[in-house]
Amino acid sequence: MITTKLMRQLWAVIESTQVSTLLQFDDAALVQLLLQQLTAKQGLDIQTDNSINTYIESKLPLIRDTAEGRLSLGQGHQ
Repeated sequence: MITTKLMRQLWAVIESTQVSTLLQFDDAALVQLLLQQLTAKQGLDIQTDNSINTYIESKLPLIRDTAEGRLSLGQGHQ
């Protein structure tokens, strides 16, 4: 189960990840990177890991759109 706190932490990780990384990594590599960064902030159990993995995969188009928006606003160096 994905808690609100965990979801906020994930989106904070996404926002802190460089735009070039979000746009250039293939889907599988990006999911793994985000999972690793999130796990470093908060340990995940297997069930939560699977749930968040599925969630990230479903949100990849949104993640990439958000990154493109940051790039167009000149925030790509964050």
